[in-house]
Amino acid sequence: MYKLSCYGLGIKYKIEYMSLNIKKQIGQRIKTLRANKGLSQEQLAEKLGIAPRTLCGIEIGKNFFTASTLEKILEILEITPQDLFKINHLQPQEDLVEEIITTIKNIKDREKIEIIYKIIKAFE
Repeated sequence: MYKLSCYGLGIKYKIEYMSLNIKKQIGQRIKTLRANKGLSQEQLAEKLGIAPRTLCGIEIGKNFFTASTLEKILEILEITPQDLFKINHLQPQEDLVEEIITTIKNIKDREKIEIIYKIIKAFE
Protein backbone atom coordinates (compact mmCIF):
# COMPACT_ATOMS: atom_id res chain seq x y z
CA MET A 1 0.00 0.00 0.00
CA TYR A 2 1.31 3.46 -0.84
CA LYS A 3 1.91 6.14 1.78
CA LEU A 4 1.72 9.79 0.82
CA SER A 5 2.52 11.74 3.93
CA CYS A 6 3.01 15.03 2.11
CA TYR A 7 -0.36 15.02 0.38
CA GLY A 8 -3.89 15.56 1.58
CA LEU A 9 -5.83 12.76 3.23
CA GLY A 10 -8.23 12.52 0.31
CA ILE A 11 -5.45 11.60 -2.11
CA LYS A 12 -3.91 9.16 0.36
CA TYR A 13 -7.29 7.48 0.87
CA LYS A 14 -7.85 7.21 -2.89
CA ILE A 15 -4.47 5.58 -3.50
CA GLU A 16 -4.96 3.15 -0.59
CA TYR A 17 -8.42 2.29 -1.92
CA MET A 18 -7.04 1.68 -5.42
CA SER A 19 -4.33 -0.56 -3.97
CA LEU A 20 -6.89 -2.60 -2.04
CA ASN A 21 -9.07 -2.82 -5.12
CA ILE A 22 -6.20 -4.28 -7.18
CA LYS A 23 -5.57 -6.87 -4.47
CA LYS A 24 -9.23 -7.84 -4.65
CA GLN A 25 -9.13 -8.07 -8.43
CA ILE A 26 -6.05 -10.29 -8.44
CA GLY A 27 -7.53 -12.39 -5.65
CA GLN A 28 -10.73 -12.83 -7.63
CA ARG A 29 -8.66 -13.80 -10.66
CA ILE A 30 -6.85 -16.47 -8.62
CA LYS A 31 -10.20 -17.77 -7.38
CA THR A 32 -11.54 -17.98 -10.94
CA LEU A 33 -8.42 -19.70 -12.28
CA ARG A 34 -8.45 -22.12 -9.33
CA ALA A 35 -12.09 -23.01 -9.99
CA ASN A 36 -11.36 -23.46 -13.70
CA LYS A 37 -8.74 -26.05 -12.71
CA GLY A 38 -11.32 -27.84 -10.56
CA LEU A 39 -9.41 -27.21 -7.34
CA SER A 40 -11.02 -26.38 -4.03
CA GLN A 41 -9.53 -23.70 -1.83
CA GLU A 42 -8.26 -26.40 0.52
CA GLN A 43 -6.61 -28.35 -2.32
CA LEU A 44 -4.80 -25.32 -3.73
CA ALA A 45 -3.74 -24.16 -0.26
CA GLU A 46 -2.24 -27.60 0.43
CA LYS A 47 -0.34 -27.58 -2.87
CA LEU A 48 0.93 -24.07 -2.10
CA GLY A 49 1.97 -25.03 1.42
CA ILE A 50 -0.18 -22.35 3.03
CA ALA A 51 -3.21 -22.45 5.30
CA PRO A 52 -6.63 -22.41 3.60
CA ARG A 53 -7.38 -19.30 5.65
CA THR A 54 -4.38 -17.55 4.07
CA LEU A 55 -5.55 -18.48 0.57
CA CYS A 56 -9.03 -17.25 1.44
CA GLY A 57 -7.48 -13.93 2.49
CA ILE A 58 -5.61 -13.72 -0.82
CA GLU A 59 -8.75 -14.49 -2.83
CA ILE A 60 -10.82 -11.82 -1.08
CA GLY A 61 -8.05 -9.23 -1.33
CA LYS A 62 -7.26 -9.03 2.38
CA ASN A 63 -3.81 -10.67 2.09
CA PHE A 64 -1.25 -10.59 -0.68
CA PHE A 65 1.03 -13.40 -1.74
CA THR A 66 4.80 -13.59 -1.47
CA ALA A 67 7.02 -13.97 -4.52
CA SER A 68 7.54 -17.66 -3.78
CA THR A 69 3.78 -18.21 -3.40
CA LEU A 70 3.28 -16.39 -6.70
CA GLU A 71 5.70 -18.77 -8.42
CA LYS A 72 3.84 -21.75 -6.97
CA ILE A 73 0.44 -20.34 -8.03
CA LEU A 74 1.68 -19.95 -11.60
CA GLU A 75 3.13 -23.46 -11.64
CA ILE A 76 0.16 -25.24 -10.02
CA LEU A 77 -2.48 -23.42 -12.09
CA GLU A 78 -0.28 -23.79 -15.19
CA ILE A 79 -0.58 -20.12 -16.11
CA THR A 80 1.73 -17.29 -17.04
CA PRO A 81 2.09 -14.04 -15.10
CA GLN A 82 0.18 -12.40 -17.97
CA ASP A 83 -2.71 -14.82 -17.42
CA LEU A 84 -2.85 -13.98 -13.73
CA PHE A 85 -2.59 -10.23 -14.05
CA LYS A 86 -5.01 -9.97 -16.97
CA ILE A 87 -7.64 -7.66 -15.60
CA ASN A 88 -9.78 -6.92 -18.63
CA HIS A 89 -11.99 -4.24 -17.16
CA LEU A 90 -9.05 -1.80 -17.07
CA GLN A 91 -8.87 -1.63 -20.86
CA PRO A 92 -10.30 1.31 -22.87
CA GLN A 93 -14.09 1.63 -23.01
CA GLU A 94 -14.29 0.82 -26.73
CA ASP A 95 -12.44 -2.45 -26.15
CA LEU A 96 -14.71 -3.32 -23.25
CA VAL A 97 -17.82 -2.73 -25.33
CA GLU A 98 -16.42 -4.86 -28.15
CA GLU A 99 -15.58 -7.67 -25.75
CA ILE A 100 -19.05 -7.53 -24.18
CA ILE A 101 -20.69 -7.71 -27.61
CA THR A 102 -18.50 -10.64 -28.67
CA THR A 103 -19.20 -12.49 -25.42
CA ILE A 104 -22.95 -11.98 -25.76
CA LYS A 105 -22.90 -13.13 -29.40
CA ASN A 106 -21.27 -16.39 -28.29
CA ILE A 107 -23.96 -17.20 -25.70
CA LYS A 108 -26.32 -19.86 -27.04
CA ASP A 109 -28.73 -20.05 -24.08
CA ARG A 110 -31.78 -17.85 -24.72
CA GLU A 111 -32.50 -17.60 -20.99
CA LYS A 112 -29.05 -16.14 -20.28
CA ILE A 113 -29.49 -13.61 -23.10
CA GLU A 114 -32.80 -12.50 -21.58
CA ILE A 115 -31.16 -12.05 -18.17
CA ILE A 116 -28.36 -9.96 -19.70
CA TYR A 117 -30.95 -7.91 -21.58
CA LYS A 118 -32.83 -7.16 -18.35
CA ILE A 119 -29.64 -6.16 -16.58
CA ILE A 120 -28.66 -3.79 -19.39
CA LYS A 121 -32.14 -2.25 -19.50
CA ALA A 122 -31.96 -1.62 -15.75
CA PHE A 123 -29.14 0.87 -16.41
CA GLU A 124 -31.12 3.02 -18.83
